[in-house]
Amino acid sequence: MGAFLDKPKTEKHNEGGVGNKLRYGLSSMQGWRVEMEDAHTAVVSIPHNHLKDWSFFAVFDGHAGARVSAMCAEELLDHITENEDFKGKPDMTDGTEVQPSIEDVRGGIKTGFLRLDEKMRSMPEVVSGEDKSGSTAVCSIVSPRHIFFANCGDSRAVLCRNGRCAFATTDHKPVNPLEKERIQNAGGSVMIQRVNGSLAVSRALGDFEYKNVEGKGPCEQLVSPEPEIFVEERNTDDQFMVLACDGIWDVMSNDELCGFIEHRMKVSSSLEEICNQVVDTCLNKGSRDNMSIVLIAFEGAPSVSDEAVRKDKELDDKIETKVKEILKREPLENHDFGYVLHTVAEELHDQFPPGGGFQSKKSVIESVYQKLRPFEDQDDDMA
Repeated sequence: MGAFLDKPKTEKHNEGGVGNKLRYGLSSMQGWRVEMEDAHTAVVSIPHNHLKDWSFFAVFDGHAGARVSAMCAEELLDHITENEDFKGKPDMTDGTEVQPSIEDVRGGIKTGFLRLDEKMRSMPEVVSGEDKSGSTAVCSIVSPRHIFFANCGDSRAVLCRNGRCAFATTDHKPVNPLEKERIQNAGGSVMIQRVNGSLAVSRALGDFEYKNVEGKGPCEQLVSPEPEIFVEERNTDDQFMVLACDGIWDVMSNDELCGFIEHRMKVSSSLEEICNQVVDTCLNKGSRDNMSIVLIAFEGAPSVSDEAVRKDKELDDKIETKVKEILKREPLENHDFGYVLHTVAEELHDQFPPGGGFQSKKSVIESVYQKLRPFEDQDDDMA
């Protein structure tokens, strides 16, 4: 859904932080969309006395407007941590609070999602029908011993452990058998892989025009606000996790993204810069959506390697040599950037960063080309 611009807006928003033995960086870009509807939350130390060593991260992918995604970014954490299902039970011996159990957290996350959804239903602009927006949500709570993932929609979280994608959340699409069954039980249909031929996700916050079936509970509607919750025990082999909207996942698989990030972590210590490289690479791979990514590094994350930095520099030098070679050997009419990009991609195809392909080095190719042919138009149709 949503219209497109003539040219993508490539300015990025970055944040980063450190706490609780975690590092995080994030990047978001409007891209080709007319409006930026994504939102995010990153809290390295949850501001409650018994949760200071817990952290919270989330990405919200809005559609049909940005109001719901923005409110989720502002309020979801509080709705999760402040409801009675989440809070740890008082210790009867001395009256102090204890940390929530796994079941407390599971219950608190679900209750938080449902209560926030119900609260947003009563917003004046929603009641009047002026705002029909909705948002996917993928979030993670990191405690000292566990990582909790909650997903509602088709944004996705992955965990990279010991060099591979060890866990990923499940996208909620209308064609999934259980999702389709719920939609049909609520009197709806799945056409062209969408709810009633219109909405591409089967779970979301907001989207209240799909949540009005009488006699059905909030989790039985055409579109459900119920998160799917997963729990992973923390492990010394944990390297990093990623939360991202479908603007990233549309063009990179779980394994490709994990491989690319692991490779770039050995070249750069800046998580924000690595996130920017992911977003740029996805734009070059053809993503037409808003893009948001949060990268959280654990203590076991790869560190910068002199060897990896050297090899990356060697590849950049090789790209420069190759561009010069192409411009010298080809007839003048083949000097356009698109042709050079194609040729470099083909001739160095097996040497680009894993998961990123030549698209992750497009800026290097472009920079060399501009230096050598400063008056040429670099516009190209190749993603």
